[in-house]
Amino acid sequence: MPSAWAQAPASAPPEVRKAPIMSRWEKKITPDNAWREYPRPQLVRPQWQNLNGQWDYAITTQTVPAPTSFEGKILVPFCVESTLSGVTKPLRPEQRLWYRRYVQVPTQWQGQRVLLHFGAVDYECSLWLNGGLVGSHTGGSDPFSFDITDFLKTEGDNELVLGVTDPSSTGEQPRGKQVTNPEGIWYTPVSGIWQTVWMEPVPTAGYLEEVRLTPEVDSSRLRVEALLHRPVSERNYTSAIRITAIDGKKTVASTVVKVGQIAYLPIKNPKLWSPDKPFLYDVKTELVTVEDPFGDMARNKRPRGGRALADAYAKANVVGTPTDVVTGYFAMRKIALGPGPVQGQPVLLLNDKFVFQNGPLDQGWWPAGLLTPPSDEAMIFELDFLKQSGFNMLRKHIKVEPDRYYYQADRLGILIWQDMPSGFLDHTSQNDHEGVKQEPLRRSLAKEQFELELHRMIDRLYNHPSIVTWVVHNEGWGEYDNQRLAAHVQKLDPSRLVNAVSGWNDRGAGDFFDIHTYEEEPRAPEAKPNRAVVIGEFGGIGWPIEGHLWNPEMRNWGYQTYRDAKTVEDAYRKKYAKIIEYYRNRALSAAVYTQTTDVEGEVNGLLTYDREVIKIPVKTLRKIHAPLFKEVK
Repeated sequence: MPSAWAQAPASAPPEVRKAPIMSRWEKKITPDNAWREYPRPQLVRPQWQNLNGQWDYAITTQTVPAPTSFEGKILVPFCVESTLSGVTKPLRPEQRLWYRRYVQVPTQWQGQRVLLHFGAVDYECSLWLNGGLVGSHTGGSDPFSFDITDFLKTEGDNELVLGVTDPSSTGEQPRGKQVTNPEGIWYTPVSGIWQTVWMEPVPTAGYLEEVRLTPEVDSSRLRVEALLHRPVSERNYTSAIRITAIDGKKTVASTVVKVGQIAYLPIKNPKLWSPDKPFLYDVKTELVTVEDPFGDMARNKRPRGGRALADAYAKANVVGTPTDVVTGYFAMRKIALGPGPVQGQPVLLLNDKFVFQNGPLDQGWWPAGLLTPPSDEAMIFELDFLKQSGFNMLRKHIKVEPDRYYYQADRLGILIWQDMPSGFLDHTSQNDHEGVKQEPLRRSLAKEQFELELHRMIDRLYNHPSIVTWVVHNEGWGEYDNQRLAAHVQKLDPSRLVNAVSGWNDRGAGDFFDIHTYEEEPRAPEAKPNRAVVIGEFGGIGWPIEGHLWNPEMRNWGYQTYRDAKTVEDAYRKKYAKIIEYYRNRALSAAVYTQTTDVEGEVNGLLTYDREVIKIPVKTLRKIHAPLFKEVK
């Protein structure tokens, strides 16, 4: 077993349990301060209740019913394997993890529907409330909700019970780098609740469930698709949605549209978002009632769409107060392929300009929380470190972060390539190796689940301007139908680019030709007339630093491993000299250095796993990277 599973006895409370190493932010975590922030910055309502904190837990076999007695306390939202959970036990594939908590609904919520939200639960779960089965969910990285109104008591405590199973690497489900026996590049499993749990009230008559924001820079407008939790009849002419774009305290644009129609907000002289100037507009979306804009006009004479309908509602008179209001933000930014300094070789364009994308492979793991970051402050530290070091991008590797991570990236200004978490049986099979021409076969059910979770990821993260690229497959990990999936993602989201497969087996699909090159001197990708050429992984310089290792007894490795600061810096300079050469002479569009931090036995981070040691000074990194941001003539 990894050393993280051999900690303090089960009776130790979460606040005193220690990991082999911990970041400074993880050391501050208590049951009273664990993730208090609002979890959904893109769809904010003023009333909500945070359910993070201590829950009861028990682990049983899958064949028995819910327990009547529980083993102890678990700190939500940290997974059961993590030190911060206070449990630090593995959940085996044949077992079930049970959670229990008693909640009371605020009296001021009476007369409204109550939604219970889970940020993420890995992997399959079912929820009971006061003994009634509310529903189930499958998927380890996506948020989900239940309407629990009809299960609630009119007064007093309500008993929530959640049962969770996780096949980990014995199943084919998307899970990224989690395996039951961690080694090398494969890490500790994550099971159960690992993101915020919370409740909110919504109007009984109807509420806004989704607001989809698409910047159209070429037309200087914002496309808005605001959707209710259930459809409204076409014959309902008085239900409408008002959308307002705001710059500081100034209204930039506002319009009213019929429910079910697309709105377009003109954004005159838009302030474009970029890593140098990450400007964000605020947006408010309201469910309103209007006077029928067509009066006594016969129904068969009324327009059902098009300009006439849009104009009528834009002029409609809003009556009363909105029944539902959500706030969020958006940015005006454009990502595309276009001509670059080398004739015939397309490059990555940001707002119609060639901007080299320089970033690290970012795994998002933490020594005491595993997949769960400890706090906003911790995430901001990492992103700010990358910005100050001369990175303008990161590749979020085989993990989907909590929404607040992307909010901080939007706010601070860093481009993100978002990987889809890989899914395959284990790390020794269904793993298509480099140079293999034929993709492996996958079971239909496994493909359906992968594509469902891929779709959910894109839908959930759609509004974040920092995300500019979707990465469908990493290397050969569970790869299948790559050309079809790349085309599918391009149709799902035409506003972004698609990296069909990062490294190994290029199938000619997507917007990128992406190679991985871990040699001491990175190789150059060959030219491609219809796609940008990028190095999706390189580097991997290892430096194990005593006192900052996850487990000193295990193999602590890098692709090249050194023992002092000078040789590490020299090796880094040597690698980046080739990246700069390829940028200048071959129109290389991007490079991804492995990696932001050490992770468990991997010690090739720019930071140690506890984030306490910066291995190459920030000013040195910034100076090394500077030539990548000078225009190539």
